[in-house]
Amino acid sequence: MSNEIPLRYGCNPHQADAKLSVRSGEMPLSVLNGSPGYINLMDALNAWQLVRELRHALNLPAAASFKHVSPAGAAVGTPLSDALAHSYRVDDLGELSPVATAYARARGADRISSFGDFTAVSDTVDLSLAAILKREVSDGIIAPGYDSDALELLKEKKGGNYLVLQIDQNYEAPPSEAREIFGMTFEQTSNHTRLDRSILDSVASDERLTGLPEWAVRDLLVATITLKYTQSNSIAVAYDGQCIGIGAGQQSRIHCVRLACHKADLWFLRQHSKLLSLPFKKGVKRPDKDNTTDQFLSLDATPKEIESWAHVLETVPDRLSQQEKTQWLARFEGVSLSSDAFIPFRDTVDRAHESGVGYIVETGGSIRAESVIEACNEYRIRLHHSGVRLFHH
Repeated sequence: MSNEIPLRYGCNPHQADAKLSVRSGEMPLSVLNGSPGYINLMDALNAWQLVRELRHALNLPAAASFKHVSPAGAAVGTPLSDALAHSYRVDDLGELSPVATAYARARGADRISSFGDFTAVSDTVDLSLAAILKREVSDGIIAPGYDSDALELLKEKKGGNYLVLQIDQNYEAPPSEAREIFGMTFEQTSNHTRLDRSILDSVASDERLTGLPEWAVRDLLVATITLKYTQSNSIAVAYDGQCIGIGAGQQSRIHCVRLACHKADLWFLRQHSKLLSLPFKKGVKRPDKDNTTDQFLSLDATPKEIESWAHVLETVPDRLSQQEKTQWLARFEGVSLSSDAFIPFRDTVDRAHESGVGYIVETGGSIRAESVIEACNEYRIRLHHSGVRLFHH
């Protein structure tokens, strides 16, 4: 085996001289199909670390849908309800394997953002997962192994050019890492500490809020581990074993929260009967269905977008009123939220409460920590101080 992989190009096509290499030893990554680019591998290697860590923490198959070096979604393989299977457009595939279910959840969190994603899964890719990937717009996948029939199906995708990567699941990176910017090299200790439920031991909120359900532990860990591989600043909102809203790369933490909670609200609303029963015309492509569903919930859909609905829907139903949205969202509670650093103001908690958040984990240590704790007590939100900052750049 070689210790390097040539790339089609770097970040952009005019950056033609590009390759991936390891400092010593053999390359732990092999290309089974297709030809990788720089961003493909940036997504693949970050996504692989995420799903490997979720697998380790929760002992469940895990998947991530990555776009531009941040996850659009991440999940573990818990069963799907009929509504979710329909919302994720996998209800016609029959029973899904746990690893396929994990990916359906990861991609279904934000199907608009997952368009053209890079996929990572913690377990061997089976035919059930390959069947989902075969029909979605996706750039590639990284996994520790592939069943032979699944690999053959994936090799047919994109005219035979679908990128399929296999990684040695026993590979461990060196204890330090380096990165060059503008001719200067940064070096630091690698962030290899694996997260687990021990980060939830420090309870910061009212002692009357005792007892942390196992599903809340799961969701808080899904959100927190996802943040470890998300461009900072970042907030992740999780529910039912998956991230349902990620606010990444914002300069203001409240903007991260607003973005993540808005996406979470849309995730819940897409399960409303009016959205599940949109009467699409026969032959409408999956991305067009996703775009129309997203526009149907948008308050700022343009006149041209609204006009286009008549071309994809048999009849255009009335949109959800604000009262209907409010009533539907009020059904959901016990949502989990994680922050990659301390929460500086109570406005984060105020906005989180509006989206049904009942559990929060954050680094702790803000000079305004008392006001954040007070807000959590006011809303009866269970707050944990992890003591771990998870900035990722």
